Amino acid sequence: MEYQINKGAGKPTEFKGLKSRYLFIFAGGLAAVFLLFVILFVAGVDQWICIPFGAVSGSLLVWLTFRLNARYGEHGLMKLLAEKRHPRYLIRRVRIFRLLTLKRNL
Repeated sequence: MEYQINKGAGKPTEFKGLKSRYLFIFAGGLAAVFLLFVILFVAGVDQWICIPFGAVSGSLLVWLTFRLNARYGEHGLMKLLAEKRHPRYLIRRVRIFRLLTLKRNL
């Protein structure tokens, strides 16, 4: 018997060059733009305002997502967000006299 080898195991999800997290940002952003377009249209905003708003915001979302994907790569966005959560410096609020004295264990 011959078995086919799955050569895609361990690779990230990819669609048209967008990888993993950017793909979800792209899909969620387009869904949000569409939902906002529908809400504006149902609210009674003129269609000549809704259509350009949807086209411009959708185009901006596509451009920004592909730019982030090209700039940071597959895991770079997570690294960038993790870097912002780390403190810039550590503070130890101990008096200088206590740092200079020896501690005796009895």
